[in-house]
Amino acid sequence: MPARRDLANAIRILSMDAVQQANSGHPGMPMGMADIAEVLFNDHLKFNPANPAWPDRDRFLLSNGHGSMLQYAVLHLTGYDLSLDDIRNFRQFHSKTPGHPENFMTPGVETTTGPLGQGLGNAVGMALAEAVLGAQFNSGDSQIVDHHTYCFAGDGCLMEGISHEVCSLAGTLGLGKLVVFYDDNGISIDGETKGWFTDDTPARFEAYGWQVVRNVDGHDSAEINTAIETAKKETGKPTLICCKTVIGWGSPNKKGTAGVHGAALGDDEIKAARAELGWKDETRFAIPDNIYAGWDHREAGKAAEQAWRDIYDVFASADADKAAEFDRRLAGTLPADWAKVCGNLIEKMQADGKRTATRKASKAALAVLSASLPELFGGSADLSGSNGTDFDGYKPLAAGDYAGNYLQYGVREFGMTAITNGMSLHGGFTPFGATFLTFSDYARNAVRMAAIMQARNILVYTHDSIGLGEDGPTHQAVEHLASLRLIPNLHVWRPGDDVETAVAWQAAIERDSGPTALALSRQDMDHQERTADQVQAIARGGYVLRDADDDARALIIGTGSEVEMAMAAADKLSAEGVPTRVVSMPCLDLFLEQDANYQASVLPDAIKARVAVEAGSPDSWYRLVGLSGKVVGVNHFGLSAPAEEVYEAFGMTADAVAGAVREQL
Repeated sequence: MPARRDLANAIRILSMDAVQQANSGHPGMPMGMADIAEVLFNDHLKFNPANPAWPDRDRFLLSNGHGSMLQYAVLHLTGYDLSLDDIRNFRQFHSKTPGHPENFMTPGVETTTGPLGQGLGNAVGMALAEAVLGAQFNSGDSQIVDHHTYCFAGDGCLMEGISHEVCSLAGTLGLGKLVVFYDDNGISIDGETKGWFTDDTPARFEAYGWQVVRNVDGHDSAEINTAIETAKKETGKPTLICCKTVIGWGSPNKKGTAGVHGAALGDDEIKAARAELGWKDETRFAIPDNIYAGWDHREAGKAAEQAWRDIYDVFASADADKAAEFDRRLAGTLPADWAKVCGNLIEKMQADGKRTATRKASKAALAVLSASLPELFGGSADLSGSNGTDFDGYKPLAAGDYAGNYLQYGVREFGMTAITNGMSLHGGFTPFGATFLTFSDYARNAVRMAAIMQARNILVYTHDSIGLGEDGPTHQAVEHLASLRLIPNLHVWRPGDDVETAVAWQAAIERDSGPTALALSRQDMDHQERTADQVQAIARGGYVLRDADDDARALIIGTGSEVEMAMAAADKLSAEGVPTRVVSMPCLDLFLEQDANYQASVLPDAIKARVAVEAGSPDSWYRLVGLSGKVVGVNHFGLSAPAEEVYEAFGMTADAVAGAVREQL
């Protein structure tokens, strides 16, 4: 068996060479954390390179994702489907080794990281998912959910505010199977962090309720191993292992400096580093066979998975139905009666025809859907009652009692979204998190990451416009809908009544290729009558809600609370002899994904007079009304007054909409 240092040096060699070949990347962290990774992967991490999706594997997350070559090197060395050619193609077009880890690109990568601190949030979400799933399925000796979540994080991750949000909550929840390695090397891009980061980090985490293992030599395998053993023995608290490391360890002239953080070492320094490490072969990317043999985890991984499958077989024999439910949830498929449950809900809402706020319709829908969908796991950033996410049947969880289906996140919008991303990626859950639409700004980068990672995450945003009234401009969303619609792969729904809200929830839950945002109203709005065909058409994002008896001369597009305004404007115009079509557009993103024929059937070119109305920034709508069309919207911040007065003050009225049509006739 090769010496541990030689095994760790293989990470350093591959990292140096890959960054040098790409002339781009970050060699410092992989060289500094190589010894920690070697002990973790070879002695503790439970994984099977042949089956990266094995449900009870330990999860490993690289929050300091700029050090991606560390992860790629380890995945390659341990036997994942990541070849030496893939390593050589680091940071190249369509390679399996992109600049930062991407969960859908590389086998063995659990999450996409790069924006510092978010990997920590994802790790908390995965540890939470493990705890909740275990509470739901483990029984007696059948511990089919029993794994750890390990996360590497650097100084930058702990400087980011999200680290406070998620780590504080992890300590409160007592997530004992979460282990974070803090790479305390004192260096970031601008140089020595003592000029801007002098926190007592161990004391900070102890105050959060974490177990902290202090002053571990990150280059001493025995100390690292003891620290991990200590972490695994503590089951009631997450653990922070504070590792003192030297960035760029092994580089004789650049180690310990910012110069090794984010740039290739250069041929001369790589040659000197090889000599410093005692690595005799100067051939780029050359790893000796005995080093590969020392790292190879394929047989051990196969045995670890088989041991779990033996436990699972006993579990399945004792309760076949429960095992089938476990399999269904981990596969991400919906219950057999799902379509019927949704159909009955939508049919009932259409028949009842209530005037209501869409946040209240959402609450009613959640009560029905959650009863048939145990994987639906919700929460709110201290606004459960206002968001309407305290649905009938919600059960908040707490430390030591993880059997609930809801988490009170406290005022942590960014952390909540990163945590729900982690739950989604872990598997077994369809998570949602709620806040006011205007506070989606706090969470925006995690929303963007959800879209990049194609995570099935539902973002519930209530109080969606100036219609919330008295709280004023700080709380009234204006630019947020247009801004969210700019994020690729994010579906933004703004339903116009109770039925559209139920359809939006169904679409969000069924969508498995990315996140969905639901923008819901505080104020009541009219229920709209529809035919069965119109109800079906809601799921296409936009549809004809009311057509003109004669050939339409005008077309009004409404969304959310402005659908009823569009209908009232159409009444006025029709009374004046202007036949007007009304289109409800609850999800612009989804409508634009429809085929051209369907889009043309809803918005025919022959109707030239077009107006879109939405109580927010008008920018989203010009692509549908054209430069000659009109958009009735809000281009400035709101004001504090009752909702109807705010609408009147900003010209958001049926008269204004009708007037915008008349200007085009």
